[in-house]
Amino acid sequence: MLSQIQREIVKSCVPALKAHGLDLTKNFYARMFEANPELKHLFNMSHQATGEQQQALALAVLGYAENIDDVSVLAPVIQVITAKHASMGIRAEHYPIVGRHLLAAIADVMGSAATESVLEAWAAAYGQLADMLIEAEQALYTHAATTPGGWTGWRPFQVTRTVRESTEIVSFYLKPTDAGSLPPFLPGQFVSVRIIDAMGMTHIRQYSLSDAPHHDHLRLTVKRQDAGKDAPAGQVSTTLHANVLEGDILELSFPQGHFVVDQDKDTPVVLLSGGVGITPMLGFLAHIAKEQPERSIHFAHAARNRHVHAMNDWLRAMQTRHEALEVEVYYEEIGECDVMGEHYDRQGRIDAGKIAAKEHLVDADYYVCGPRGFMAAQIAALKEAGVSDSNIHAEFFGASLS
Repeated sequence: MLSQIQREIVKSCVPALKAHGLDLTKNFYARMFEANPELKHLFNMSHQATGEQQQALALAVLGYAENIDDVSVLAPVIQVITAKHASMGIRAEHYPIVGRHLLAAIADVMGSAATESVLEAWAAAYGQLADMLIEAEQALYTHAATTPGGWTGWRPFQVTRTVRESTEIVSFYLKPTDAGSLPPFLPGQFVSVRIIDAMGMTHIRQYSLSDAPHHDHLRLTVKRQDAGKDAPAGQVSTTLHANVLEGDILELSFPQGHFVVDQDKDTPVVLLSGGVGITPMLGFLAHIAKEQPERSIHFAHAARNRHVHAMNDWLRAMQTRHEALEVEVYYEEIGECDVMGEHYDRQGRIDAGKIAAKEHLVDADYYVCGPRGFMAAQIAALKEAGVSDSNIHAEFFGASLS
C-alpha cells in the first residue's frame, strides 16, 4: 500500500524526472535488455534505435509521478497501455522483472539522492501501477477468451489475398486456418502480428484492422516503413511487403484498442487522417455506412501525392453510394495526370479549423489519426476553432510505454 509519505516522496522526484527522465529510461532499457534479452521481442527495437520509446517511457513515468495522488487522471493512458500489452501477450510475471530494472536505474541515475526511503517509495508506487495494469489486462484476456470467435495468445491466419494499394501500402486479407468464426471486433481496433526472422528473432507489431466486422476475413493495410535519416527500416513491415505471399501463415492476436466510434450517437462524424492513418478510418466509414447510413460523415484525408495515396477507388465508390458522406482528399504534390475530384479535391494540407467551422458540423465528433506532427496540427486547429476536448478522439502511430 502506497502511504501518503511515499506519495510525497514520489512527487518530490518530479523536478529530477523532468531533468533526467530520459537518462533514467535509457539506463532502464539497457539494463533490462542485457539481463533479460528474451524480452526484446516485446519491444519495438526500431523505436529503441531512434530514442522514441525511451522518450515515451520518460513522459509516462513523469506523468505517473505528477498524478500519484489521483491516478484516475491517467485512465485514458492506462487504456492505451493495457490494450497494447494484452495484444502482445504481456503477463503478470513480466512486471517484477521490469520493476527490478526500473528501481536499479533510479538508483544509478539519482546516485546519492536515491536513499532507502526514496527507493522504497518508488517500489510501492511501481507496485500500485503494476497491480492496476495486471488487473486491467486480465479483464481483456478474459474478454478475448469468452467472446464468440475469440482467442488468447496467437492464432494462425492464412493470407488469402494481397492487394497493392499504393507504392508503399499493401492490404492483406486473412482467414483463420482453423476455419472458425471471427469475433465481433470494433472498427478502429488493432491486432498484433508476430513474425520470426531468419535469425530466429521474434518481432511483434500492431496494425489497425482496416475494414468493418462484416466479413469472414480480417484485413490489414500496412505501410512499408523505409529507412530514414535517423531511423532504420521497419523490420515487420518490410518483411510483410517483401516476403509474405498468398497462402502464407501469419500469427495474430485478438483485436484490442479503444479508438472506436461511439455508435450510440447519431451526430456527425469527421474523420481526419494523414498517410497510413487512413487505415482505422476505413473501418469507421464502412461500419457507419452499413449500420447508420443516415449519419453524416466528413472524410478528410491527406497524402503526399497520388502514388502513395491508398484506397482512393474504394473511397470514391463509397462517396457515390452514400449521400451522407462528404470526401476531401488533399495532395501536397500535384502531378500532370492528377484529376481534381477523381484523385484529389484540394492541394495543400488539411485545416481542421475550417472543417469545424462548417455549420452542419457544429456538434460533430472528430477522429484524428496519422503521424505525430499531423495530429498535433489538427488537434490544435480543432481546439482553436472551439471544439471541446470531449469531441476530439485521436490515435497516433508511434511508441508508447512498451
